[in-house]
Amino acid sequence: MKIYDIKDRTFQYALKAIELYNKLQLQRKSAGLIIGKQYLRSATSIGANIQEAQSGESKADFIHKYSIAQKEARESLYWLRLLRASKILHTEDTEYLIKETNEIISVITKIIVNTKKGLKNEKRKQ
Repeated sequence: MKIYDIKDRTFQYALKAIELYNKLQLQRKSAGLIIGKQYLRSATSIGANIQEAQSGESKADFIHKYSIAQKEARESLYWLRLLRASKILHTEDTEYLIKETNEIISVITKIIVNTKKGLKNEKRKQ
């Protein structure tokens, strides 16, 4: 079942990131632990910034928080690709997360673009 609400989707994504980090801890590889920690930080930050955006003080603040979430998602993608390319994790361990990260980036980008369009339209009407 696909989750379409971005807040729920990024929450579930963060849970998967925690699972991946726990798996890396069991491997006890130093590079895996360091990169895994970087991934865990950026992956859990995506949803946190989206949650924070919900109470943004303005549309500009909303866009700013979503832009931070977008950057964190892109960083998460980098760490996942690095874990896979370095063979710290197998392709099957990262395949779903890489796909989901790309989809989350697309959704966040669309939200930012649409909000900016709405903001421009509001300014024109004034």
